[in-house]
Amino acid sequence: MSTKDWLEKDFYAALGVPKTAQPDEIKKAYRKLARDLHPDKNPGNPEAERKFKDVSEAYGVLSDERKRREYDEARSLFGAGAFRRQAGGAGGGGFGGGGFSGNGSTFDVSDLFGGSGTGGAGGGMGGLGDLFGSVFGGGGRASGPNRGGDIETEVTLDFDEAARGVTVPLRLHAPGVCDTCHGSGARAGTRPRACPNCGGSGLVSRDQGAFSFSEPCRDCQGAGTIVEDKCPDCRGTGGVTKTRTMNVRIPPGVTDGQRIRLKGKGQPGRRGGPAGDLYVVVHVRKHALFGRTGDDLTLTIPVTFPEAALGTSVRVPTLDGSLTLRVPAGTPSGRTLRVRGRGVPRKDGTPGDLLATIEVIVPGNLDDAAKAALEAYAAATPGSPRAHLEREAQRRG
Repeated sequence: MSTKDWLEKDFYAALGVPKTAQPDEIKKAYRKLARDLHPDKNPGNPEAERKFKDVSEAYGVLSDERKRREYDEARSLFGAGAFRRQAGGAGGGGFGGGGFSGNGSTFDVSDLFGGSGTGGAGGGMGGLGDLFGSVFGGGGRASGPNRGGDIETEVTLDFDEAARGVTVPLRLHAPGVCDTCHGSGARAGTRPRACPNCGGSGLVSRDQGAFSFSEPCRDCQGAGTIVEDKCPDCRGTGGVTKTRTMNVRIPPGVTDGQRIRLKGKGQPGRRGGPAGDLYVVVHVRKHALFGRTGDDLTLTIPVTFPEAALGTSVRVPTLDGSLTLRVPAGTPSGRTLRVRGRGVPRKDGTPGDLLATIEVIVPGNLDDAAKAALEAYAAATPGSPRAHLEREAQRRG
């Protein structure tokens, strides 16, 4: 696919978001469309598979801040369809109005693509060949190696799995190297040949009025090679959308919504380019007992009033077993006791702490014996804990 074809794709429209969309909006739109259009959900539906690829392609550019910025700049500079304008009379302006001239010198548009023309604007632009390469994964030359696209998937873990770490199998449905031709696109026993139109460079130059224009070769789509006897499985593309399963190690201590990057596990590169990355978004189920504050494990411990007043020992669960917690006499409801080293593992391998919050339980129904016991307790402990409030209330009238 040539650079101009890329630029004429509206990635914002593919995801159904405005050009001003924030990264969270783009991610939300992509996830919804990816779920709805996923081939596993639409078996045998080629239209859904095509849209799934378009959505993935759009997200691969718009989710990357640098690629998105350069894509927007390129679209703004050339505009959709700008490459298809034909030369008119001299001095017409724009790309379709003949050559640009000033002080007797002509402007070679090949400078924009990193060529060696003598026009003065090329250096100022920084070479749009590099810009296009960074946006679409290639280098300044159309036939250079292209980096593979990034893939994003999701996994849901139990609370304990997220805290301790776990190895999970991931089932990915994404583009990959064709196993039959190993990415060459040619039928077994044959090889691609150099494109005769561009001589294997992937670029062709043509004159339009007073300036020269370099663009990816249309015969080989910028690849520099032509596959005459195409692989029956990938139809000459070198890649197929396939399902693969891989085991991924989720490190201890991951949090809900955390994004884990696995370098080189994304889509394979083209023409010897490096593979993209795989991003795993982690979701963590809530636990019936435990909670988290950073790397600290939180737990609420109910105790009775006599236990809080007299002190007690309570057996409580932890991530790796259990322990006996000593509740000191006179512990009020809401006090938090810290147990060092029994929390969630940190990135450096050291554990956080267990934060145990005491909750004194007040019974709702008392039998006669319990009531009598409490009344006797009240009689044995004269004085009110609200004496200071009562004095202030009396002063205020």
